[in-house]
Amino acid sequence: MSNLNILISGAGIAGNVFAFWLLRAYPNASITIVERYPSLRLTGASVDIRSSAVDIIKWMGLEQEIRNQTTKEEGVHFIEESGRPVATLRATGRTDIQSITSEYEIFRGALAKIFIDPVIKRVKIIFDETVDHFEQRDDGVVVTFAKSKEVKTYDLLVAADGLGSRIRGMMLNTKPQEQVYDEGVHVAYFTIKTDLLQGSHFSKWYNATAGRVVFLRPDPAGLTRGGLMNVRTKGDIETKERLDKAVREGNESYMKLMEEMFGDVGWLAPEVLRAMRESDDFYCSLFGQIRSPKIHDGRVVLLGDAGYATPGIGTSLAIIGGYVLAGELLSSSGDVKTALERYGDIMVPFVKTQQGTDNAMQILNPQTLWGIRIRNAVLGFVTWSRLDRLVITVAAALGFTEKKVPMPDYPWPAE
Repeated sequence: MSNLNILISGAGIAGNVFAFWLLRAYPNASITIVERYPSLRLTGASVDIRSSAVDIIKWMGLEQEIRNQTTKEEGVHFIEESGRPVATLRATGRTDIQSITSEYEIFRGALAKIFIDPVIKRVKIIFDETVDHFEQRDDGVVVTFAKSKEVKTYDLLVAADGLGSRIRGMMLNTKPQEQVYDEGVHVAYFTIKTDLLQGSHFSKWYNATAGRVVFLRPDPAGLTRGGLMNVRTKGDIETKERLDKAVREGNESYMKLMEEMFGDVGWLAPEVLRAMRESDDFYCSLFGQIRSPKIHDGRVVLLGDAGYATPGIGTSLAIIGGYVLAGELLSSSGDVKTALERYGDIMVPFVKTQQGTDNAMQILNPQTLWGIRIRNAVLGFVTWSRLDRLVITVAAALGFTEKKVPMPDYPWPAE
């Protein structure tokens, strides 16, 4: 079936990669992307590309453009309160074996735009709109849009609408948050309008007690990407409820809570809190995995974070998922149900191998001063040893590296 009619919910990384490959497979396909923001969202924190996803961006012919727009981050300094580095994990300089800092560190918005630009004139994007509900039929999925109330039928509905996917909730007949596996982490991201790193290409990571983290990452525009992270033990329900409540109430509530929780933290925390108030792109969220009982049903399929969000390697999984879904539609000659079965057969076991160690963030970010000192000693030894393999072992144990497997080789038509 060369005239597939497909609706993608979400103009982010996963949906855009899928659109790219689907049009490679079926140049005459009709693709509509519905995006809840009023324009392409070009903001977002730094993300990275690893392992099998590196192969895919090379096949797309986009590797050099991505390299041109990376953040140029060279590694991470773990620092003490004075700002002195106690350990440094450097990028390896290789694409086959990467450290915590990837060779492809790039801002989310820039990457999403790189993926959509080659096909943007061949897709229809509806901004400031969402899917209100859908109805499954044997010959299609009938979608009703939330604002326009327009009703349209598609061969396939692709949910690429992120961690809090409403479509996932509708597909499973549950609340979207029921599939979120709690990692014990909340994080706030924002752009700082000055260069607090003073030209350094190394991120800085500062741990205070009670799982509080202040981090700064480089921005080539002479800015700084800042963040405040709360890492709690899984049994600390009270702190989780306070943070969850602030997320629900919105940015102002979350900022006030951060000012309260980080008010006594040292290093550059006071400057970071002030910069948080002045930022234009503040974003806060639970840091969690999606563990969905299934990633497709009928003619509805979950893609990227909507189906298998995994901190540390979520972007790579989104790229891989978009490639595999389009490839299976090609291999099945457009038979949607067959393609989705094959997509599930490939992605579900693959994702399970990628969703890393429980308590990984708790290991990296101890609650006590004594725990922080032990962590610093371990990472200090890694720094002193200069053994790339040991760095990778640490990164893999913490769930930051993807376990590479060969990608399916699909019969893509010549361009």
